[in-house]
Amino acid sequence: MRRFGQVIRLAVGSSEEYERLHRAVWPTVLETIASCGIRNYSIFRHGDVLFAYFEYVGQDFGADMARMSADPETQRWWSEVKPLQRPVSDAPEGMWWRDLVEVFHVE
Repeated sequence: MRRFGQVIRLAVGSSEEYERLHRAVWPTVLETIASCGIRNYSIFRHGDVLFAYFEYVGQDFGADMARMSADPETQRWWSEVKPLQRPVSDAPEGMWWRDLVEVFHVE
């Protein structure tokens, strides 16, 4: 199992819409997330910063993320939420959510 932490910003004035959408995530999107090996997925908000945490339990992260990206319903969901997001200033070129470095973990 691999743990992931990621950050992104919200567009100015979009927090209410973003939270409204996430109170009713489409079941097909949730099914795709699960089928791609993602568990314990949470998104937290602090001001205009979103922090996501999830655990990946699959065998090939790249292949699973490619499969998720190719899913038509997931693409449609992303077309709803992506306009509400803005990459953080130090996100590498082409990266939307910025991966974070894990500096501590205890179970």
